Amino acid sequence: MIQIQSKLPAQGVTIFSVMSALAQRLNALNLSQGFPDFAAPPELLKALSEATQAGHNQYAPGDGLLALREQVATQFLKRDQIQLDPVTEITITPGATIGIFATIQALVQAGDEVIIFDPSYDSYAPSVTLVGAKPIHIALQHPSFDVDWNQVKDAINDKTRMVIVNTPHNPSGAIWSKQDWLNLIELIQDRNIVVLSDEVYEHLIFDGQHHYSALSFPELRERSVVVGSFGKTFHVTGWKTGYCVAAPALMTVFRQVYQFANFCGVTPIQWALANFMQEHPEHIENLSSFYQAKRDLFNSGIEQSRFKCTPSAGTYFQNLDYSEIRPELKDVEMCQYLAEQHKIVAIPVSVFYQSPPRDLCLIRLCFAKTDQTLIKAAQILSVI
Repeated sequence: MIQIQSKLPAQGVTIFSVMSALAQRLNALNLSQGFPDFAAPPELLKALSEATQAGHNQYAPGDGLLALREQVATQFLKRDQIQLDPVTEITITPGATIGIFATIQALVQAGDEVIIFDPSYDSYAPSVTLVGAKPIHIALQHPSFDVDWNQVKDAINDKTRMVIVNTPHNPSGAIWSKQDWLNLIELIQDRNIVVLSDEVYEHLIFDGQHHYSALSFPELRERSVVVGSFGKTFHVTGWKTGYCVAAPALMTVFRQVYQFANFCGVTPIQWALANFMQEHPEHIENLSSFYQAKRDLFNSGIEQSRFKCTPSAGTYFQNLDYSEIRPELKDVEMCQYLAEQHKIVAIPVSVFYQSPPRDLCLIRLCFAKTDQTLIKAAQILSVI
């Protein structure tokens, strides 16, 4: 018999697949996975149809359609006053996850160490492990999800090659302040360390706060790769289209690896996004208020419940603390209980940790849903 040794022996089916399957089996309200249950903008869908009918159905350039890269550059210029060269500094990818994976494969060597802040997106650590490097997990301070900068300072050594940042942060909804970035700069500016900044929720910032990109800081401009997602921004997660931005030297190394992981993104989707972004800039301009209204609708609906929450500062996720309801249950058990007994599905926050806090009683729910879905969810949660 063939003997096969897994490179990721501890990895099973993701919790997202498990909970979505549970929602389908129980016909439960699914607020687990991060995708909208409402339609994409009609003009965007029309643009996709027009792109296919116009014959844009063959390979796109490997680095992405230039018109779409130009739109990404326009967004950075408008929001952050950052001038990007769409030819040498921007690559369109089929989703953000492959951008994260290719960045790690390109910039991290076997034996290196990579700092990851927990709770964290579940693709980070396996991508580091596959290249032969070591993930160094640092837990964010619960319940604020702030960074303990003394821990970061103690973790950095000559083997540290990369720090992975996620802002706005999934699953907590926390965002990095300007001071957070300045703290990071102070610790790495004299070292051979790169930053991978996962900014897929960059346009979902609430309560008048500001999103600081890694590229906003001159000290990080030559050592950072920023990853973004069109799916999160335009309600089309199934289109699996994202982008990576980096200075030319880093982008050259990134593309050397990326070209062998994937040749190009889906051509008509890139045409549709480029045309829609050019013709409808108001979509991004209104996105924060659109999702803040959904957050507020959901949170107001559970004000009389026994769940506790701090309103999410960004993303389209809201964490709920159930410590006053069933504190004896671990969060995985709580999610199972909610699904089976109340027909609502959430994600346990502990799955985003290497070593979750013992007193963690948090579940994550997605509010990228219709108002009717959010009202129904709040009604269910309010009687538990």
